[in-house]
Amino acid sequence: MGKRDDLIEQYAEDLRGKCGVEPDMDLLTKVTIGCGPAIYNADASTVAASQESELETVKNNFLIKKLGLSDGPELMEAINQAVETYGKSERNKYRAVFYYLLVKHFGKEAIYS
Repeated sequence: MGKRDDLIEQYAEDLRGKCGVEPDMDLLTKVTIGCGPAIYNADASTVAASQESELETVKNNFLIKKLGLSDGPELMEAINQAVETYGKSERNKYRAVFYYLLVKHFGKEAIYS
């Protein structure tokens, strides 16, 4: 197994253990690949959920640009819900897991098919 496969398995464990979600491994793999080289960078591979600017970046670059959603209060509500699902006390929120939760929340799996 390669490094990416190891990371995907780690993300799946986070979804099961920390989020209480049984992951769709095919979708998780595609979301992880969609994150590109960021998954290998210690800083970029996680979402700093306590930083408002980071959450704005997730909203603008992922929800609006990647998923094609229209800006509105429901976007930040979904981000906050993903933070809650992952656990506020959890320091390392992996970007791929966070994005996976948002894709499932908005039912945008088709973007990755």
